[in-house]
Amino acid sequence: MTTGGRKRVVIVCQLDGFGNSVKPVEIHRYLTSRGHEVRLVDTYRLSRSSARPATLAARLPRPRPYHVALYAVEVVGKLTRPVGIARRRLSYHLLRADFWLRRRILRSGLALNDVDLVICETPYDSGLLLDVASAETMYDCPTPWADELLYEGRLTRRQHARLRQLEIDVLESVDHLSFHWESYADYAREHYRIPGSNLVTLNWGCSPAAIRARPASPARVVYFGSLSSRFVNLPLLSRLSRSYPYIDVYGGPPPDPALGIRYRGYASPDVLRDYQFGLITCVDDPLRRDGFSAKHLDYLAAGLPVLVPAWRRSAEALAGSLPYDEKSFADIVTRHADPVAWQRVSDEAYAQAERLRWEHTLRPLDALLDTTAAAVGP
Repeated sequence: MTTGGRKRVVIVCQLDGFGNSVKPVEIHRYLTSRGHEVRLVDTYRLSRSSARPATLAARLPRPRPYHVALYAVEVVGKLTRPVGIARRRLSYHLLRADFWLRRRILRSGLALNDVDLVICETPYDSGLLLDVASAETMYDCPTPWADELLYEGRLTRRQHARLRQLEIDVLESVDHLSFHWESYADYAREHYRIPGSNLVTLNWGCSPAAIRARPASPARVVYFGSLSSRFVNLPLLSRLSRSYPYIDVYGGPPPDPALGIRYRGYASPDVLRDYQFGLITCVDDPLRRDGFSAKHLDYLAAGLPVLVPAWRRSAEALAGSLPYDEKSFADIVTRHADPVAWQRVSDEAYAQAERLRWEHTLRPLDALLDTTAAAVGP
C-alpha cells in the first residue's frame, strides 16, 4: 500500500464516448491533480480483442473462453433488443450472465493487491467489488439499477425481485456507496430498504461555460441528450413540440419522424449557448420522480433556465429550474422569455452551476481517501 498522502486508486468504468464517460474521467482528473496515482479500467469492450474502436480487432472477441462467452451474450442481447416480448423475457438471464462473466474476467484480470481504493462506476461491473479483499471499495452507482430496468420494461416482477436482491448485496457490501445524485440515495433507502450507513454524497458536477447563452426573440428551447430510453418520454417531447414550435432536439438515435420532433442530429455542448431554455422530459414513475438528468447540469452550465416536469422532485433544490406541465408549458416559456425575467433566471442557473463545479462535488473524495489511508495503514 502507499503511504503518506499519495494513494493508488483504480476506477472501473465504461467509456462509451457519451454520458458514461463523463464522471469517471472527471474523478480521474480530480484525484490525479491531487497527486494520487489513478488508473482507469475501461470495460466498454471487455469482450473484444482490442479496445480501439476503429480496428477490426475491436469487433472480434478475445480468444479466451470467458471473453467469447461474454461476446456471445452481447450479440444475443442486440438481436433481441427490438423484440419487446423476447427482450422482457430474456433480459434478466442475459443481464445475469453478463454480470457474472464480467465479474469473473475482472477478478482474474485485475491486480488489486497494491491498491488503496477501487471505485466502480457501472452496475454491469459492480460484481467485481464483491471480490476485492485488500482494498477499500466504493460503488458510485448511476441509478438504482433493478428498478430502472423494471420501469424500462425489461424485467418481469419475479425477475426484478431477484435482480434487486443481487444489487442490494453489492450496495450493502461496499465500504463506500454513492449515487450520481443524492436523491437516488433517498430512493434506495426507502424502496430498497438499505441501511445506508456506508453512504457518501458524490453528486454529478459540471464545468460552467466561458460563453453564456443570451436572450433572444423568439425564445428557442433545446433538448440535448439521449433519445434511446423509455425514460426520455418521447411522446411528451412530441406533444410539447406541437404546443411550442421553437424546440430543437439533439442526440440519438434519430426519433421516429412521425413524432414531429425537430431533430438536429448530434452536437457538442457548445450549441447550448444559442438557445434560451433547456428542456427535460421524463416519465412519471417513482424512480424518475426522485431521479436526475445529467443534461440538467449541462443546461445550467450554459446559463440556461431549465424546463423540468413538475413531478420531478429533485429539481426543487436546483436554482434556475422552471417546473412545468403540458398545459402550462408554452405559457411558462413565454412568461420567462421577457429579457428582464429571462436574465434573472439565467443568472440563477449559472450561479447554481458555479456551486456544482466538479471541484466542489468531488471534494468528498479527499476525506474518503484520508479515511482509507487510516483504515489500511502504511
